[in-house]
Order: sequence, then C-alpha cells, then structure tokens
Amino acid sequence: MIIGAHVMLQSTNDKADMAFLTDVLKLPSINAGGGYMIYGIPPAEVSIHGSDRNDVHQLYFMCDDIADFTADMTRHGIVFSTPARQSWGTVTEITLPGGGKLGVYEPRHARPEPAGKPAAKKKAGRPAKKVAKKAAKNSARAAKPAKKPKSAARKRSARR
Repeated sequence: MIIGAHVMLQSTNDKADMAFLTDVLKLPSINAGGGYMIYGIPPAEVSIHGSDRNDVHQLYFMCDDIADFTADMTRHGIVFSTPARQSWGTVTEITLPGGGKLGVYEPRHARPEPAGKPAAKKKAGRPAKKVAKKAAKNSARAAKPAKKPKSAARKRSARR
C-alpha cells in the first residue's frame, strides 16, 4: 500500500534551495545523513492527464491564498510569474534560488481526503488508552480509604 510520496527536485545550487525550503517555506526536515535533508510536506494529490508522451511529470505546490503567498515571496525577494487564473485554480511559477522553477497554485477544484494508513491511527490510540487505564486505576486506589498497617493495629491491641 502507498504510504506517501518522495519528490526529488534537481538543483544546480542545492544549498540555496534547501535554505529556501527551510527558511522561506518553513518546511519541517530531518538530516538523513551527511547533510542530505528530507523535507516534510502537507498531504498531496496525484492526477492523470492525457498526453502524447509518457514520463513527463509536473510538480505544483498548493497554497490557501495565492495573493498571500506571492506577497510572502516578494518579502523574501523570490521571483515569480504573474498569477494566472485557470479553471482549476490560480497558478504562479516561482524561481528557486538555485534557478529552477516550481509551480504553486491555489486550487479551486474539489479536493480528496488525504490518504492514510488506518494502522497508524490505531497505534497512536493505544498508548493513550494505556495511560487512561493506568490513571483510572491510580484514581481508584486514591479513592479508597487508606488501611492501617497490621503492625500498628497489633501494637494498639497489645497496649490495651
């Protein structure tokens, strides 16, 4: 079963483009070793378009508001094309610091629910159940009146 997608952007200035993803787009990341960064992205979609050729793929990032996005790019000095309204959304193309181009659009089309692994949801719930069960058990213990130690009771009866 598919659990996600790994997108590879080729760049002639990978350090500048990694800084862009980190500092401007603020994508979370991990260092997978040797400075090879892997960035987390929000849920994604895949669509199939008819073509006269295979192996021609396009990548677009999506945003909630293209005007806010382009204003942010302007503040960061990132060059972008004039946003164009299409039937499926409003699209622009940004120029990455490394010189590559990346499409970004504000979708107007219906969006599917993100795919996910149901097993992951179950695993996430198990520890919470254990914690709740343990808390209930501790709460029940605390609610019972404390018993006097047997040795103290014996000492009292011996004094009488």
